Amino acid sequence: MDLSTTFTGLRFHNPFLLSSAPPTESESNILRAFEAGWGGVVTKTIGLHPVVNVVGPKTKFLRADADSARLSMKKRPGAALHSSWNWELISDKTLDWWVPRLGRIKQAFPNHMLVASIMAGSGNDTELRHWQELAIACQDQKCDALELNLSCPHMDRPDMGSNVGKDKELVSIVAKVVKEVAKIPVWAKLTPSTTDIVVEARGAFLGGADAISSSNTFTSLPLIDQDTLEFEVQVDGLVSTGGLGGPAILPLSLAKMSQLTQAFPDKSFSGIGGISTFEHALNYFLLGCGTVQICTAAMLDHAIGPGVIRDLNQGLTRFLEKHAGKGWKNVDDFVGLRRDRIVAQSKIRRPDEKDYRGGYDAEGYAAADEVGVSGRPR
Repeated sequence: MDLSTTFTGLRFHNPFLLSSAPPTESESNILRAFEAGWGGVVTKTIGLHPVVNVVGPKTKFLRADADSARLSMKKRPGAALHSSWNWELISDKTLDWWVPRLGRIKQAFPNHMLVASIMAGSGNDTELRHWQELAIACQDQKCDALELNLSCPHMDRPDMGSNVGKDKELVSIVAKVVKEVAKIPVWAKLTPSTTDIVVEARGAFLGGADAISSSNTFTSLPLIDQDTLEFEVQVDGLVSTGGLGGPAILPLSLAKMSQLTQAFPDKSFSGIGGISTFEHALNYFLLGCGTVQICTAAMLDHAIGPGVIRDLNQGLTRFLEKHAGKGWKNVDDFVGLRRDRIVAQSKIRRPDEKDYRGGYDAEGYAAADEVGVSGRPR
């Protein structure tokens, strides 16, 4: 089976990428990821400004019990992964640190797609030139594409990350200035923490972006431990908002993606959020994504997910074999196939009046013969 795909003019060995996150923060991890079989890697976000992360843990995993409603970051038998939570900032390595390493990675894997995630500020010409400086430095090292981080939910500066991504005009301006110097595709990574993500996406496309990546993690807080009354992640008793990822955000991210692909059916999208298996990734493909990006599942599998990418490739192979009779030979043959099934609620069929029960024929409600005249269970 042909697992390769072409996305924004780039040929990927498979449509599965490691997203910009802790697993892609070093040269050794990225090399290991390519050796493991990932179709592409998006680097940890590179910036010009010094970044120092908080002391203590920067990423933790929230777990759920199968037989109760308990959620906690504490490891315990039988618990299943619910989500990841992190308050890590962009790479704390300088551009000068990254430049030679990007070059060495491309020399080692010239036919694997290396996407450089970059971030600068906004609102003045100096910061816009920083975006261009980052873009030029990365493409000079033969990076295959640029991903603009307009989405980090917890940057210290008000002119960075999701603070930019919530402003359609700033999104458009940043995309435009990067496209002025870019000779390689430019992807805009948007924040889900906005009223209408289509508005910001339109700004990115007007600025010349070749694709949209969506979505980054959702702004959130860790839970409070009922025994200690302390946040499960904290420093000196204090915490700030971080980003929620992993399985918990899969349905949320799919909703954002469906908005985007329906609004711009002829544009390119890379889906992010909650993917652990091929079945998860399939949702994004059917909604219109040409590639998908994975983080949390990979972090839990030797940091760079060798088992995850093996299972993703095997899942795609089995899927194509199952549907070979339809003439499907690669991902492109079924991208967007279910995009048009998502409609306004007013277009969903309602029951006839005689069959309508007020919507309460559902699990957890008392059956009709259990309810007395007062409406309360007997």
